[in-house]
Amino acid sequence: MTNENNKKVMIIIAHPDDGEFGAGGTLAKWAREGFEIYYTLCTSGDKGTSDPKITASELTATRETEQQNAANVIGAKGVAFLRHTDGELNNNESLRQDISREIRRIKPDIVICQDPTNRFGDNHINHPDHRAAGDAALDCIYPSARDYHAFPQLINEGFMPHNVLEVYLTGPGGSTPTVIDISSTIEVKINALLEHRSQVGADNPERVEMLISRVKERANNLGKEFGVEYAEIFRYIALGR
Repeated sequence: MTNENNKKVMIIIAHPDDGEFGAGGTLAKWAREGFEIYYTLCTSGDKGTSDPKITASELTATRETEQQNAANVIGAKGVAFLRHTDGELNNNESLRQDISREIRRIKPDIVICQDPTNRFGDNHINHPDHRAAGDAALDCIYPSARDYHAFPQLINEGFMPHNVLEVYLTGPGGSTPTVIDISSTIEVKINALLEHRSQVGADNPERVEMLISRVKERANNLGKEFGVEYAEIFRYIALGR
């Protein structure tokens, strides 16, 4: 679990808004506690529209701006866009090298990423990009970002190996989830989500209200199960022991 010695947090995600949906309350809470928060986006969400008039490059620019604005609301220190193609993300050498570079550059104590084992639920199918991003992030945490001889070109660029100490996977949380009380930051989470205007229907008040209600309801249902008002849950891996 987080402690006073863990000051840098990196969230590695597939698309803009994934971080706010999965961990926005936790990120905002840790930012308030003095932790440095950094985002790494594998794609810029250039397929995230049903409007045929919007080009991929236009949507990329829009969504990167929205993600930067959302990260500012959270209190993040930086956002890195790797710009792999939305909808075509693969856990390949190129993606792992890019993620490993960011881990070595920032040197986070904690990484939050998407759970690659979360394929589907009773009422959803998880996006394949989410699974690929989670797989790649874990493969970079161990071993690629850690091992000196993995991606020697990164050494040539000046990025030395780094050991991540803790991992939080967003999603169902497994049989023994780690619960974060986000009661004090639920409104920050929602405000950050609302910065993703192209995705939340910012011009449709009814749709916005439905989103707010859904986010609060889910966080409240999780919280009640664990004795708090609002919560986010994770699967937790302790590597520093």
